[in-house]
Amino acid sequence: CSKPQRPVKDKEGKSITEIQQQRNRWIEYFEELMNRPVPDIEAAHTDLPIYVTPPTIEETKMAISQTKSEISAGPENELAEALTLDIEITKIMLHLQFKKIWGEQRVPMNWKVGQLIKIPKKRGLSKCENYRGITLLSIPGKVFHRVLLSRMNDAVDVQLRDQQAGFRMNRSCTDQIAALWIIVEQSVEWNPSLCINFIDYEKAFDRVDRWTLWKLLRQDCQRYPELIYRTTVQGRSRRTGVGQGCLLSPFLFLLVVDWVMKTSTSEGKRGIQWTAQNQLDDLDFADDLAFVSSTHEQMQIKTASVAAVSASIGLNNNADIDLNDLSYVSILSS
Repeated sequence: CSKPQRPVKDKEGKSITEIQQQRNRWIEYFEELMNRPVPDIEAAHTDLPIYVTPPTIEETKMAISQTKSEISAGPENELAEALTLDIEITKIMLHLQFKKIWGEQRVPMNWKVGQLIKIPKKRGLSKCENYRGITLLSIPGKVFHRVLLSRMNDAVDVQLRDQQAGFRMNRSCTDQIAALWIIVEQSVEWNPSLCINFIDYEKAFDRVDRWTLWKLLRQDCQRYPELIYRTTVQGRSRRTGVGQGCLLSPFLFLLVVDWVMKTSTSEGKRGIQWTAQNQLDDLDFADDLAFVSSTHEQMQIKTASVAAVSASIGLNNNADIDLNDLSYVSILSS
């Protein structure tokens, strides 16, 4: 027999016990989460050296070989092992399909359909907000995404700020922790004023507006936004979010955070002195941001600026976190 549904609460906090009403509540929650108001920003005007020719058979083979065999099956229950079992055969089949897609600028309909799976992420499981939605997508579609990612990644990576370490080659969260640790140690030793503000976005990957992403993609990527299509989740359209479960999601989200921080910190010097000519405003790992400033006033101005720019594209600071006043903190993970 199937596992019974866990009771959830409606917007007013009332428990829902009837199965169909629970399903309707989940549909309502995810439709609101994935269809936020459209912001208005200017398109980027930077040309990048990205190839826009049809994928080669070598690119297709490489993308197949990089596909993990243990990933979850797509909405049609296709398995990654079916593609990786004999790469010499599947590379020919997928290459022909990729060339057709590239020429027609249209993707198969089943690649646009994802199965949304809800996964608990923190306590209070009667609230829809305490779940994360993961989208199971077509496996051949993921291989196609990997071809796109391989082409865009190197050209875009050199444009990203050095402060960003999330989802980038040879950069890690450990490096950011070490850098922040050194900053604090030097501050204690030399006694300069130091303020640190940690920022956590609320449902960051689900709140980014998709048309904003298209504008942030550079002009030389003009063919790519047409191929990074609008996803339909179980027959329902979505306008916001980068689709957790999609291979391109981290890459696309980095473009958003990079634009936010460049826009917010470009006007004034509100960080700490890092080199003789440069200041350091922040250390980032994807959507986890740590702002650093020399004074409380500078920190307030910078935080307000980042919050305003973030809100313009659908990102809001997570205020639903209770913090306790501590006189001593022991950091073991670093």
